[in-house]
Order: sequence, then C-alpha cells, then structure tokens
Amino acid sequence: MEQRVSIITLGVEDLTRSAGFYERLGWRRGMAKAEGIVFFQAGGMALALFPRQELAKEANISPDGRGFSGVSLAYNARNRAEVDSVLEEAEAAGAMLLKPAQEASWGGYSGYFSDLDGFLWEVAWNPFFSLAEDGSIRIPD
Repeated sequence: MEQRVSIITLGVEDLTRSAGFYERLGWRRGMAKAEGIVFFQAGGMALALFPRQELAKEANISPDGRGFSGVSLAYNARNRAEVDSVLEEAEAAGAMLLKPAQEASWGGYSGYFSDLDGFLWEVAWNPFFSLAEDGSIRIPD
C-alpha cells in the first residue's frame, strides 16, 4: 500500500445541510452533478460528505456510533492570524467553537471547532511545517 490518503468521507445526518455548511466556509464542490454524495477538492486529496446511514450500510457496520471517534481533521494555517480568522469563519457558518485558539505546548497556535455533525477540526499554525503555495503540507524528515 502506498503511503497516502485519497479521500476522507464524513458520514453526515443531512447531506444538504452539511454541504451548505462547507460551502459557507468558502469550499467549492467538485463533481457538481453527483447525486447522493458531495465532493470537495482539498489540495491533493478530497473531502466527501455521504449520508451516515448509507455509509454505515456500505461498510457493513451499525450507524448508531456516537461520541468522540478518536479522529480529528486539521486545517493548517499560514500564520497565527489565519487561525483566528478561520475559527471565526467556521463559527459564523454554524460550527461550534470547542477550544479558542491559544498557544500550543508544541510551539504553535491552535484551536478546535466541530462541524454540524460533530466532526472535529483543528485549526493550527505550526512554525515547523511548511505549506506550499497550493496549501499542501510537507512534514519534515
């Protein structure tokens, strides 16, 4: 298996509502004519939204799991000010601010929000990770 992630799919309660949330964040849909699923290009990978019940059925598992799943998504910002700006933008789009941005023990600056379905997003500025012009991240050796 190659070392990469191609698509992250979030199982959402209401596809239209969740798509609208990400669109209010300024994300643009890909494959606009796709039915029953929404795709957003996210740098060199994609974020997909798919109805939770259908995703569970497809994976042959129960859709009833709730609570902390042990997973968070991350948006790395280009600077500290962008962290605050993105958290404000997310909250304005309907997100719940879970942790206001603050100095992080690892030397950066970060905060957390949850989207409409409770998926956790960390918004962070990390002075040790460089971002390319297209927003892709490079983890140092």
